[in-house]
Amino acid sequence: MFRSPPVDATMAAERAASFTKRSIKGDSKLSGLLLALSMLDLTTLEGKDSPEKARSLCRKAVTPDATDPALPSVAAVCVYPNLVKPCAETLGPGRRVRIAAVATGFPSGQYPLSVRLDDTRRAIRDGADEIDMVISRGAFLAGRYREVADELGSYDAHARAGVFDFIKTSTGKVTPAATMPVTLVMLEAIRDWNLDTGRFVGMKPAGGIRTAKQALHYLVMVKETLANLPGGDAFLMPALFRFGASTLANDILRQVAWVKHGRYVAAHDFAEA
Repeated sequence: MFRSPPVDATMAAERAASFTKRSIKGDSKLSGLLLALSMLDLTTLEGKDSPEKARSLCRKAVTPDATDPALPSVAAVCVYPNLVKPCAETLGPGRRVRIAAVATGFPSGQYPLSVRLDDTRRAIRDGADEIDMVISRGAFLAGRYREVADELGSYDAHARAGVFDFIKTSTGKVTPAATMPVTLVMLEAIRDWNLDTGRFVGMKPAGGIRTAKQALHYLVMVKETLANLPGGDAFLMPALFRFGASTLANDILRQVAWVKHGRYVAAHDFAEA
């Protein structure tokens, strides 16, 4: 029977807090901010989302700040399946920004498997590069692990497109969403998996990360937890680490402007999408 290893929540919280004490300044801070920007999944997951908003999101993803074209593009846009097509049309072929779709009955996952699989197939047909899926949490919490594993295999058969697999803190639609202690435990699980198998799994904290300062804390945690593994520097690239966020980009842009020019830009000077 599967048994989850015990987690010392107090020690995880203390260890996570220690990463927030590092001082990052000057060129190192600018490099960290640009790295965080390049790791961002620029996200809109609201009931009022429209094709026009999706297109605007894509334009911001490619050029986060029109006044500073040297900035990197973000890693991906993350949208509902119905908005994958306008994103693919806007980004075009050979795009450098990926399209992630939250399929499989996101965020609850409380739909028949046939509906969730159709959700996945349609998103890929319309141009999604990645699928953010939701496990059947009720089945998992009830101990029906084989059922969950079989469903994962079903999604995998439909979604496999040569992309890295990621684990994700949550849908981002819960409170609290991503936290540093939870992310640390997941990073340590990735480390243990790598030590056992030699394979890497990517990590995506989603929701709740709103400031550039928080993003830098997460990058310190990633570096000190995984970068010392053989090949672990890959976690300091978008291929294996992402931030799922809707408001983080603009705070990063404000901090970049401060480091480069010594002045803050008003938040409303940047487009939300």
